[in-house]
Amino acid sequence: MSRFDLEAGDPVATGVAVAPAGLSVLVVGPVASGNEALRRSLRHSLALAELVERVADAERLLPRCHFDCVVVEVGSATDPALAWIEALHRSGSTACICACGPDDPSVTSASRRAGAATVLPMPLDARSLQRFLANRRPGAPATAAQTRTSRPPGEPRTQLVGDSESIRRVRTMVDRVAPTPATVLIEGHTGTGKELIARLLHERSGRRGPFVPVNCGAIPPDLMETELFGHAKGAFTGAHQTREGLFVSARGGTLFLDEVSEMRSDLQVKLLRALEEGMIRPVGADRELPIDVRIIASSQPGLRERVVQGGFREDLYFRLNVVHILLPCLRERRDDIPALVAHFMLRVADEFGMAPVTLDDAQVAGLCARDWPGNVRELRNVVERTVLMGSPPEDESVAPPVAADDEVGCYPVEWTLEQVKQAHIERVLAHHDGNRSATARQLGVSRKTLERRLGRLAGDGDES
Repeated sequence: MSRFDLEAGDPVATGVAVAPAGLSVLVVGPVASGNEALRRSLRHSLALAELVERVADAERLLPRCHFDCVVVEVGSATDPALAWIEALHRSGSTACICACGPDDPSVTSASRRAGAATVLPMPLDARSLQRFLANRRPGAPATAAQTRTSRPPGEPRTQLVGDSESIRRVRTMVDRVAPTPATVLIEGHTGTGKELIARLLHERSGRRGPFVPVNCGAIPPDLMETELFGHAKGAFTGAHQTREGLFVSARGGTLFLDEVSEMRSDLQVKLLRALEEGMIRPVGADRELPIDVRIIASSQPGLRERVVQGGFREDLYFRLNVVHILLPCLRERRDDIPALVAHFMLRVADEFGMAPVTLDDAQVAGLCARDWPGNVRELRNVVERTVLMGSPPEDESVAPPVAADDEVGCYPVEWTLEQVKQAHIERVLAHHDGNRSATARQLGVSRKTLERRLGRLAGDGDES
């Protein structure tokens, strides 16, 4: 019997099929968010259940938590929430999207066009949702329609495209390491595909649990501990319910810690203990919980330098760096660009329901010649714009002018070393469009050191 007392409407008490305990659900809408019975029932039976009133509240949660299912109240066929559902469906950020609305054929039709897997009647009740989730497993797509692509049957969901020497090395490493429980550290610049590699490792690991990604740089530091480790009821003001953290949500699967270098030093200690002991202690709890999670972490290049400078714990670095995978920038694997363009063209055209655009040799050569500071992500964005417009944007197939060697990074010989440093900092800052966190990472210095150099107070004008 459940450790919770049975209540009226409890799925266990009524004999309704119970959803897998590892699932996580986000419910969005003013009616459901005020339903305390629904809240209790979902939180008793699922790994994570959040109920919020507005789409804006949901958007703040999505970067911090993985949800297998998003349930959205839809009031009419023109409800703005439908556009948000469609955006989630296209992004693939959740495995399942459900829309709830009145018994109205126009709402049902609009919801399905937006990408909803099913439409449940309002007001939402736990039994209907439990019935829909009963045959699902964490991380699985809701319907075949949501995994629709043009790839042949049997082809893996996640693909590492390219045949350059650097990509062959990465592919060999993934194939060798994936079936093992080894912790992996992935380093690479923004847009090189760190999460894609993490998903490949998970898909080929044989682990039955979900893949749970969390961006350590996107969660406010004061919330990171409870997001990762959970908290007990009454642990702090506002902790009205016990909450399982992401370590528990990812049980039996993989927890992907993106930008792990942004984690606070005290949390680094707790993460190290979790890795070494296989135990976590939720905030305010009086006992530890065993965990069964594989950890994959990622960082911008230069994490070892941060360790030397004291910005990251050395013992945690060595514990994460059991296997190290370094991803090349796109400009270092230009031979892969034609294959990537062809791959993205088919995928994007299929997702948008539009015809792929045929590029001639000159256009492909122009794409190969570009510098691609945004790496593979930037290339995909260009392909998306090409599909939407029906032809490549005029400025995308032409390589930008490259400055001569004597014009790049050279400073007057009479400058002092301090002047050169200041000029280089300003140049890197401009390259990152004023993003100080990214600038500090590339320069291999702490954010505080960069702030001192710029003569600004820490946090003033932050654009990261």
